[in-house]
Amino acid sequence: MITLNDTTMQVLLVALIALPLLGAAAVLLPRVPAWAGVAVTGAVLAGTLVLAAAFDHDDPAAVQAESDVPWIPALGVRLHFGVDGISLPLVVLTALLTFLCALYTLVRPPEGPRPAAFTALMLLLEAGTLATFAVLDLVLFFLAFEMVLVPMYFLIARWGGAGREAAAWRFVLFTVTGSVVMLLGLLLIGVRGGTFDMVALAEADGAGLSHATQVVAVLAIGLGLAVKTPMWPLHSWLPDAHTAAPTAGSVLLAGVLLKMGTYGLVRIALPMAPEGMETFAPYLGAFAVTGIVYGSLACLALVRRGAGGDLKRLIAYSSVGHMGFVLLGISTLTATGVNGALFANVAHGLITGLLFFLVGALKERTGTTDLDGLAGGGGAALYGRTPRFGGLLAFAAVASLGLPGLAGFWGELLALLGAFHPADGLSRPAFLTYTAIAAFGTLLTAAYLLLVVRRVCMGDAPGERAGGVEGAGGAGDVEGALPDLRAHEYAAFAPLVVLTLLAGLWPAVLLDLTDPAVQHLLPGAVR
Repeated sequence: MITLNDTTMQVLLVALIALPLLGAAAVLLPRVPAWAGVAVTGAVLAGTLVLAAAFDHDDPAAVQAESDVPWIPALGVRLHFGVDGISLPLVVLTALLTFLCALYTLVRPPEGPRPAAFTALMLLLEAGTLATFAVLDLVLFFLAFEMVLVPMYFLIARWGGAGREAAAWRFVLFTVTGSVVMLLGLLLIGVRGGTFDMVALAEADGAGLSHATQVVAVLAIGLGLAVKTPMWPLHSWLPDAHTAAPTAGSVLLAGVLLKMGTYGLVRIALPMAPEGMETFAPYLGAFAVTGIVYGSLACLALVRRGAGGDLKRLIAYSSVGHMGFVLLGISTLTATGVNGALFANVAHGLITGLLFFLVGALKERTGTTDLDGLAGGGGAALYGRTPRFGGLLAFAAVASLGLPGLAGFWGELLALLGAFHPADGLSRPAFLTYTAIAAFGTLLTAAYLLLVVRRVCMGDAPGERAGGVEGAGGAGDVEGALPDLRAHEYAAFAPLVVLTLLAGLWPAVLLDLTDPAVQHLLPGAVR
């Protein structure tokens, strides 16, 4: 543990948001070395670890490292920052994934224009995401939420693969439309509540907001956040964006950007408009379990032989299902369910981030992510050709399906337990039905991920299929020799593996942070 005074904590949190902005400008200057982006993201990661170590873990429900100064007095908008047990894990996750992406792209820069511009956009993305999780003012939340759209658009449109421009435009169109609707809801809560301060509004538990106001506000805010989550049926931008995005873009999109939507539901809608959330909770649960089953069925369709399925697209659809568990947990309005949602958020960021890293590395080796192309002879045989790489891909797959002992298990379990005993006032028969459907979804998830492992990792090596000795094809030849894990890949992948194991074997490391904060935010909590 590290002890820092309040002023130092405040300065540290603001510096963590400002440093990527300064770094984005610095890396574009002439003669700045290519490793500057790694240095900046490494400094941000080190700062978040110091912040986490200095955080008062005995009182995670309290807002810490809090700074609050006027910004636009005429509108009552303030520069209000702080973190608690809900936002701190997401701040650390954002800093970690951005650092790993910068490290990975330093060695394997994406194809396209200036690598320095790519790094600058990643740093802008990091600044906006960190700000989203740290701001405590509704107007600032909206500005930070929107800040990430521009860099992600250019990461996809300029450094993406086939269909990148259409995918980038679709991403922007969906998210901007959702954000406009969300802004109306945020303004409604701020104006009717008399303040834009998120702490004050949360402590009021909806006081001063009529039932009708809360319902309209949750509908507007929920629609905007549901697009970013993404919730079925507002998910259709996601598969195209992931398929076209470069590896680092896919990792950040899945690992941190999707979390902004569910974080907003927990931070804003749940405590500030509890009656509105209670009204929409059954519908949210229904959309959540539909997304779980839909995402799994889409993955099963992509993985079958002859379907021409793309592995990146399959993982994108898997995110629709996994984020369905997050939404299901939130819809229960219980501490168990919401804690499960927050745990699943972090677990999904670690596991899916690792999966997208691995698929990107696989494409570098083979030149394709097409499942039929990879497994043309019955299986890509990664176990035999690249045993460490194949084993790591299988590890990520079983972690994603929720194997006990790994991070993916606890979030799904707690979400199901929350749905089994939803909050008072919600229909238990309806949520028991959701529990059964979601549990069936876990079976479908296991089915398609095990099929992925079978088709990509198992099978006979190319030489064995022909009954002879394997040829010495190049690294980009699907039927030739493939290099196993490289040094920079070990460095980028190992932290995600370790944290997936740590969160799975010691879930209290996260739950001890989130549970007091969730109890504090839930309607009717003792302040």
